[in-house]
Amino acid sequence: MDDRRDAAAVDSLDQVIRTVLPSLEAFVRFEGPDPARERSKWRPALQRPLPAAGIGRDATLAELADIVVANGLRIGHPGFSGWVTTAPTDVGVAADLAQTVAAPQRWWGTAGNFADHLAMRWLIELLGFPGSFVGTFTSGGSTANLVGIGAARQHAGERVGLRPSLDGIEDLAEPRVYASTATHHVVGRALGVLGMGRRNLRAIPLDRSGTIDLEILQAALDEDRASGCTQVAIVGSAGDVNTGRIDPLAELARIAHEREIWFHVDGAYGGFGVLDDRVRERYGDVSTYDSFAVDPHKWMAAPIGTGAAIVRDEGILGRAFTIETGDYDRERHIAASDADPGSPFDDLGHGTPDWGVDFSTPARGLAVWAILREIGADGMRERVVRHDDCARRVAERVRGTGELELLAEPVLSICCFRFRPAGWDDEERLDGLNEEILRVVRARGRTVTSSTRVDGRFALRPCFINPRTTLADADALVDEVIAVGEALATSV
Repeated sequence: MDDRRDAAAVDSLDQVIRTVLPSLEAFVRFEGPDPARERSKWRPALQRPLPAAGIGRDATLAELADIVVANGLRIGHPGFSGWVTTAPTDVGVAADLAQTVAAPQRWWGTAGNFADHLAMRWLIELLGFPGSFVGTFTSGGSTANLVGIGAARQHAGERVGLRPSLDGIEDLAEPRVYASTATHHVVGRALGVLGMGRRNLRAIPLDRSGTIDLEILQAALDEDRASGCTQVAIVGSAGDVNTGRIDPLAELARIAHEREIWFHVDGAYGGFGVLDDRVRERYGDVSTYDSFAVDPHKWMAAPIGTGAAIVRDEGILGRAFTIETGDYDRERHIAASDADPGSPFDDLGHGTPDWGVDFSTPARGLAVWAILREIGADGMRERVVRHDDCARRVAERVRGTGELELLAEPVLSICCFRFRPAGWDDEERLDGLNEEILRVVRARGRTVTSSTRVDGRFALRPCFINPRTTLADADALVDEVIAVGEALATSV
């Protein structure tokens, strides 16, 4: 019998971590120009044929440290305000490593499973939902929205005596979901994945405030009801990723409930904004939501791959995503007591795979638990307020500078503006100038931001969710835009 050991290292974790750690520590200092832009240097070093025989542990770790880490993505840089993403905090990184090694499966009766369960209960409490709501961690906001829309589909089917998750949706006549044109495209994709069809997402235009037009929505609902369409869900945005605006969620909840339609809220980016008392009223009563999507890997700075779906009715959620048992897992059941088991494998632990699309899944909530243990509700609230202040600081600077123009008043932590030299009125010319400003600002490396279009105009769009970012970094962004804008405007 051949009893040779596996080719992979499995008994030197301490040494492996110590080998890579210096390069990780150097990376998060974000010193000097960004080396990742020198693609012509690092790509050839990686682009090799599949090895027949591996190069071994030490050589692989050297490549990992010297090539991959050294040329990593600097989304944790204090000056990074691009898109809606950031790097995890130190404790989040440690929790991610702990999850990878000690909680690689969310299930069974381990401390990782219980921390994951407790993290969801804390998250529900932090966001103000009643304790009767349930939730599940997902791989991100895309999946969290899919879970919410999936529950809505089940609700709509059961209202007319159907079982969509079991029997399909062939008899679910013209299923419609209603959302504004600013709603993230993952909602439409959810309809495609769930078999309802992307074309059945009815996009409602924005009103003058830049949020969903309630009159047009009501007219669309009346029209579709008269036509016999199945009205599956109304989707509200708790901070769209374009401008950070929040739909009139209280009014949307009222409309949905009066018409007995599921009310889903996409808070993947802006859900944690509810912690800022200055905008709290815009969220309405969260207990009126039927489902809610939020991403701890955004504003909470958990490791990427940490989303969450929160749902009012666990019965509907469970029926929407039921996974049947096979002969190999008929012993699967939830922990019935706090008594010590004979083995941690004697029960499933807390939670259930019937609440989402994953079965084998890591304990994603472990990082959420660790972050909340570290900073508490107060620390999370302070971060949200500070970042909303950053967007307000940018708006204040823009209003006070004749060469800048505010294109969207900040509601949360996004501020949309542009550089506009005196006498420049041609919109195409202004778009071109600001596109070049964005390119040069990024290349300079002090700050990195993103862009969008507001009412057809090209806008610089910082989104502040980075835990390392302060008001000084918001000021630095404005300073960079002015410096680059002035230089470019005088050269063309």
